[in-house]
Amino acid sequence: MLTHLSIRDIVLIDRLDLAFESGLSVLTGETGAGKSILLDSLSLALGARGDGTLVRQGSERGQVTAVFDVPGEHPARHLIRDNGLDEDGDLILRRTQNADGRTRVFINDQPASVSLMREVGHLLVEIHGQHDDRALVEPDAHRLLLDAFGGLEDSAQEVSDRYQAWRRAERAAREHREKVEEAAREADYLRASVDELERLGPVDGEEEDLAGRRAAMMKAEKIAADINEAQDILSGQASPVPLLGSLLRKLERKSAEAPELLDGVIAAMDGAINHLAEAQSAIEAAIAAAEFDPQELEDCEERLFALRAASRKYAVPVFELPALAARMVAALGDLDAGEERLAVLDAEVDRALMLYREAAALLSERRHAAAEALSEAVMTELPALKLDRARFTVEMTSDAEQVGPDGFDRVAFHVQTNPGTRAGPILKVASGGELSRFLLALKVALADRGSAPTLVFDEIDTGVGGAVADAIGQRLKRLSDTVQVLSVTHAPQVAARASTHLLIAKGAKAKESLTTRVRTMDDESRQEEIARMLAGATITDEARAAAGRLLSEDV
Repeated sequence: MLTHLSIRDIVLIDRLDLAFESGLSVLTGETGAGKSILLDSLSLALGARGDGTLVRQGSERGQVTAVFDVPGEHPARHLIRDNGLDEDGDLILRRTQNADGRTRVFINDQPASVSLMREVGHLLVEIHGQHDDRALVEPDAHRLLLDAFGGLEDSAQEVSDRYQAWRRAERAAREHREKVEEAAREADYLRASVDELERLGPVDGEEEDLAGRRAAMMKAEKIAADINEAQDILSGQASPVPLLGSLLRKLERKSAEAPELLDGVIAAMDGAINHLAEAQSAIEAAIAAAEFDPQELEDCEERLFALRAASRKYAVPVFELPALAARMVAALGDLDAGEERLAVLDAEVDRALMLYREAAALLSERRHAAAEALSEAVMTELPALKLDRARFTVEMTSDAEQVGPDGFDRVAFHVQTNPGTRAGPILKVASGGELSRFLLALKVALADRGSAPTLVFDEIDTGVGGAVADAIGQRLKRLSDTVQVLSVTHAPQVAARASTHLLIAKGAKAKESLTTRVRTMDDESRQEEIARMLAGATITDEARAAAGRLLSEDV
């Protein structure tokens, strides 16, 4: 329930802190005292559209904070938690409104979006007035309210779950059918491609290995001629090695005759011959290393050409050819086993649809029974609300062919305000005053089912006589046994039923400055206020006595 409402610098309110209790709280005061400002402020904290004109004149910004005490498993807590915000303790909705139109939203002192605040506020508070076009008068909400009245939420959830299961099965069958059909259309192409790729037999990493080997062989081929030429010079017919050897031997035979002249020459020539021999050995080793089979180079190039041709043909890199071959084999496997698998999936779809229809049919039957009971419950409340000639019906249309997550049924609240007139949707047929009374009858019939924990009624007793106002007060009091009820009222009969009475009035704060003030009244001042509501500007002793009788009546 709503426990506290703090308002700062909103219209005529400079600073206001209100505490609310459970039960029925009424807000009374003269016209223009600021009752609508309180509701506008509360609406702002519940996510209503912001407006810079709400900020008190002379202030840069206004602020409204609403504090709620709700159970740990309340949907509002789940919603806040699902959006990544802390939801421990009281739920605190705070909204700042700048004079330039900008607003900021905080939920439990954590920045949030206006849309989230609006969703949370909708779960915490319902505001109803004479021209309300939300909540109970929204056709989309009628089915939810009927399910809440009949205690059918679990059955409705089961129908929704089975609908989703059917849709999943249907989607799986459809996707598999599309794969089978696509494979069938491409069967010949797939088989030819699989045969070609199986003959080709691409291997992971093969292209890089072949390219490396081909490059090495081509390099060896390029330098082989130069190496062979070097070998011919050192080891062929024109080799200087035999000539140098013969010359060295001649010099060695004559070295004894002139050693001081020939020893250095002999040593140098001997070293040169040894180096030439080493060069011959190195050239022979290089020739051996550079040797390759030309057929191997040809085979390598043919293999690379085949792989790259397949890459171009199938529009995939060479390294993806093995995976492509595997996918094509799998596609052929899907084609071969597809019809059998498809039959299994189709059977699962039929079974899921059958289970859905069974649950939806049972839910529809229970809804029809709940619709009759809800119609009777609302009709029971109408006579006392001066709607004794009116009729309320829950219209249901059921079409088993209209499959949806909510079942077969379409639900709408219809009313007939007078005999002989055409019945129709509640929002289109009922006038403002009638709509508010139908609304109250519905809320009483629903009690705490399908309701937010706090209900606010904005002058729903306007334009009704004393007996009807008294009936409205009684029903608001009954409602307050199960949910918190706040009522803005001009009817003394309603005010007398309250457990908490708040008086709203204007007061002068400073010269030429008016502010809205709210105070909780004790028994004596409460009797005086109800007497004012009965008598008007001049309060008589008779009015005070009448007010005392109203306050002393048993509910």
